[in-house]
Amino acid sequence: MGIAFRVLIMILAASSRWQPVDFMESFKPAGEAILRHQDPVLGSEGGWHFLPTIPYVYGLLLWLGIPWEIGGRLVTVVADIALIPLVGKLAGGRNASLRAFQYACNPLAILVASIHGQVEPVALFFGVAAFVVARGPGDPERPGLRIDVFALARQRVAALGFGGAVRSLVAPGGAVRTALSPGGLARTALTPREGDSASMRRAVYAGLLMGLALCAKSWPIWLIPGMLLLLPTFRSRVTAFVATAVPPVFFLVTLPVFAGTSLDELPEVIRIMGDVRPIVGEWGYSAILVGGDWTLHSGIATFGTRLIYVTMLVVAFLWRRADPVDLTTALLLAFMVTTPRLGAQYLLWFMPFLVARPTRFAWPAIIGVSLWAGCGYLYLTQFDTDTWWAMHSVWARASVVLLPILVLAMPWGRRVSTAPVPPPDLPNSSATSPSVVT
Repeated sequence: MGIAFRVLIMILAASSRWQPVDFMESFKPAGEAILRHQDPVLGSEGGWHFLPTIPYVYGLLLWLGIPWEIGGRLVTVVADIALIPLVGKLAGGRNASLRAFQYACNPLAILVASIHGQVEPVALFFGVAAFVVARGPGDPERPGLRIDVFALARQRVAALGFGGAVRSLVAPGGAVRTALSPGGLARTALTPREGDSASMRRAVYAGLLMGLALCAKSWPIWLIPGMLLLLPTFRSRVTAFVATAVPPVFFLVTLPVFAGTSLDELPEVIRIMGDVRPIVGEWGYSAILVGGDWTLHSGIATFGTRLIYVTMLVVAFLWRRADPVDLTTALLLAFMVTTPRLGAQYLLWFMPFLVARPTRFAWPAIIGVSLWAGCGYLYLTQFDTDTWWAMHSVWARASVVLLPILVLAMPWGRRVSTAPVPPPDLPNSSATSPSVVT
């Protein structure tokens, strides 16, 4: 059913006289640039501002003679179809098939993949696959942080006072000197151990998959903490973190070989990739502030960016002991609430995670954002330009109604995982109080 829906909508969208602006004026020029052996970022005049991985596929499909209206969407439709069973694996347990079916029927996923042709499904395919590989076999419920550093600090301060706790850390035999000494904590944590070859293989594969997610878009950086927490040891997490950098670095340094980017052009390409234009007014509080029209407003954009970072730190702290999938859901939903700039496709980021482990308000959130995005994709696009602009401002401002629903959809009741906690990956773990091991 999921395949049929996506393919049917893709065919209907390809035959429509209306085509998404970025799909035609940013994504297609990037693929055409590859055919000319030209850098896709410069060839699309900055319309494509990511690594060239997806444009390579676009170029191949164009070279095969597949019409762009089909070929450009084929990339995202295939990725979204492949994502369906992965959502089931991410859910695990007896509800795995149900969760896969629910994602297969998700309206927003179909709209983004089959109509818009945005590459979020590609990033999510690799990102969710990284989670599944990192978690490995066994009970799908996993703990978050194994050692609650904050609880340890509170215990030490309560026992010794703040000054005494600090002195005990740096004193001979204290935690700081022990960790930095030869054979200390860092070296012990990185030392190979008998029987950890399976987790190390998972770490390498998971890291490479997450790296491929980052090759599609930059936002999967928010998925990395959850992936790392799913791995069992500090050494495997370091390995996965390093492996994550391999695909992006590879596609960046090989731009002169595969895309024809000259060495003189590389600094400009990197600058464009890192540049974020302060466009606001499409979503949430920024739409209210500017009247629902696209606006270049550096003040609101700067405030929103800082708000995102602060909120992410708070959420990461509150959900530090949660199942890593719940932590990821909380982070992504918090991003949606605090971001000053958002395209409808952003709302797909949290879908696989929220569908796999739904909360009490998951379905109001999923239905709400799907209706809002569907109005933009299917209804507003039927009007002429002037009418579209007038209706767009109302549509954008209406999104503020969704913010409290997204907050309620966060996994508030699962901030501490109920999964059994394995022995901590630390030396002298017997000295750690059981009450703070998580």
